[in-house]
Amino acid sequence: MNTEHTHTSKQFDAELENLRSRVLQMGGFVEQQISLAVDALTSGDLELCASVVGNDHKVNAMEVGIDEDCSTIIARRQPTASDLRLVIAVIKTITDLERIGDEAAKIARMAKLINSVDRVQQPRYVEIRRMASLALEMLRKSLDCFARLDVSGSAEVVRTDQHVDDEFRAILRQLITFMMEDPRTITTALEIVWVARALERMGDHSKNMAEQVIYIVKGTDVRHTNFEDVERQASR
Repeated sequence: MNTEHTHTSKQFDAELENLRSRVLQMGGFVEQQISLAVDALTSGDLELCASVVGNDHKVNAMEVGIDEDCSTIIARRQPTASDLRLVIAVIKTITDLERIGDEAAKIARMAKLINSVDRVQQPRYVEIRRMASLALEMLRKSLDCFARLDVSGSAEVVRTDQHVDDEFRAILRQLITFMMEDPRTITTALEIVWVARALERMGDHSKNMAEQVIYIVKGTDVRHTNFEDVERQASR
């Protein structure tokens, strides 16, 4: 048995495992950013708004660091098959996580704007909280599926994205009604639309992450396909 090859193989496995761990760490931090941004919005805590915006650079730094390590692994190890798919999926997953982080910072900035001005009528956040819970659950499940390489769970995440889209449309309809009934609510309503839109995009990015898990395990790119095709690939 070639002990040198075994040693190199174990080293490579450790490098890949380290990549996976750092993706999950980044995901956990992004989850926290979302929760704090929504809390800042609903509580009117301006310091919390500033904290979320200020911490966005940490998400960016995590993405850059992991991306650099992926490039090093590709250059030094020249991975093939499932190992190569894992590295490619990691690169795409951290891009989605970074963009989710951007959306969380966007919500925090909007929260600061909304809560810095006296309003004729304070906005309702019940629907936003419900949509945020859905988006957060999608992200958590995507990360869990990535950790366990769970294909069937990933297909469920893809299905859940439709619920987030439905919530967004429902909020949009409600806000349009408010604006028509009372033009004084237009400014606040439009700001809440931006928040809902940010949450809807988070759902899209979490869906992308779930699709990457299917790619790692099955070797099939299911992006831009309908849900039936995703389920078919997941069940094979």
